[in-house]
Amino acid sequence: MAYVSTHPLRLRGSRPDRPLAAASAGGSGTAVAPRPSRFVFPILAVGAIFQAIMQTVMVPLLPSMPTLTGADTTAVSWLVTTTLLVGAVMTPIFGRLADMIGKKRMLLVALVLMTVGSLLCAISSNIAVLITARGLQGAGAAIIPIGMSILREELPRERIGRAIALLSSTLGLGTALGIPFAAAIVQFANWHVLFWVTTAIGAAVMTAAAVFIRESRTRTGGRFDGVGAVGLTAALVSLLVPITQGSTWGWTSPAVLSMFAAAVVLFGLWGFQQLRNRNPLVDLRVSARRTVLMPHLAALLVGFAFYGNTLITTQLLQADPDRGAGYGLPILLAALCQLPASFAMMSFSLVAARLSDRWGTKVPMLAGALFLLCGYSLHAVPDKPLWSVVVALGVAAIGTTLVYCTLPVLIMGAVPLEQTAAANGVNVLLRTTGSTVCSAVVATVLAAHLSNGGITTAGFSIAYLVCATCAVVVFVAALALPAANRRPAEHVAEVPAG
Repeated sequence: MAYVSTHPLRLRGSRPDRPLAAASAGGSGTAVAPRPSRFVFPILAVGAIFQAIMQTVMVPLLPSMPTLTGADTTAVSWLVTTTLLVGAVMTPIFGRLADMIGKKRMLLVALVLMTVGSLLCAISSNIAVLITARGLQGAGAAIIPIGMSILREELPRERIGRAIALLSSTLGLGTALGIPFAAAIVQFANWHVLFWVTTAIGAAVMTAAAVFIRESRTRTGGRFDGVGAVGLTAALVSLLVPITQGSTWGWTSPAVLSMFAAAVVLFGLWGFQQLRNRNPLVDLRVSARRTVLMPHLAALLVGFAFYGNTLITTQLLQADPDRGAGYGLPILLAALCQLPASFAMMSFSLVAARLSDRWGTKVPMLAGALFLLCGYSLHAVPDKPLWSVVVALGVAAIGTTLVYCTLPVLIMGAVPLEQTAAANGVNVLLRTTGSTVCSAVVATVLAAHLSNGGITTAGFSIAYLVCATCAVVVFVAALALPAANRRPAEHVAEVPAG
């Protein structure tokens, strides 16, 4: 029996895994897919905010963790490093598995791991247990790419762009909320209470996802590339560990240089293996297309710039002005200064969707890069009043939102439906890598500009200008995109012809 698509933008390779119910009061034979639950987007949004909070929730605790755990500063730093590292490794792997065996299934696995990690943090002060728990929480980085692929499959075409834009913006909202949330609890209660709260949130989201989200109908099938997963893990570990520990170990130390060399070799071998594999973990041929490569490059650079907006400014706001540049704010007040930026991100996520609808995806990408450049240019001005710091935070956050909300739309318009989670997983991996590199670069720049026990004005300005350079490269990458990009096509029902 022949089949014809009901929509002219049907993506190649997309196929339903089970028959769709025929709806036909009039006998027309038109197939109608089951209507998605109205709770799908709220559940995914809360899950994404939960994941973003877990990435940043440890930051306010770091100065106190040596005392609270009895561990040294180096060991305590792994409470952040492990989460970023595991997130970078697991995101493309979970994305590929979601496309193969089911998006809901892998979403639940990620939520379970995050919740168990929170529970372990709530009941233990042992540094080894805490590092393991933070690694489990890193698996939550896969929630956003898997959630985007679920939305693409479940929602009607006219709602996909806006829903994906809002889901992307939750990353910034969760990051901005995580620091004041943690700071407030730590200031007024035992730090374990923080993780009891996140455990309860995780359990609630996990239960809601199990009840209200249905399993995906479109899958790639095939065999999982275990060799590719091991190779990518080894390559990423060899790259990201020296980046995160370079300022501690020394950038020219044998350990750092040998791990960087190993990363180059391992990435080369992994790429060769992926190109020869019939079922690769990451389809490098698809990733090499201009319509996919440019969004991946932008993700790496904006990940750097986004993290810099939070990381550099948090230190600037709390720094003692008597020892260098800074405003001397307590941690909670410094965190609250970033809340307007998070609300700006939520508001402008809808703007990004409307710009994409009306003028294509190239316009919000270019506008986002310009906002980032303006924000960091304002940041770099020395000795400015506090209100201008808050404005600069908001302007840079708007730029981040416009780019972040457009990247998944670009990716989904360039890859087949059954590769959505894997492709977005790679994109989120690159965002995470950019944030990790930013942390190392900022630490190195600021450490090189210490004076009288504080950081000089020049140190903060140079760090901000490095982020501004990333914005310039994003603008150039956006120029290389095709002039017109359509939003991703929805999951298409197929009906019998005749």
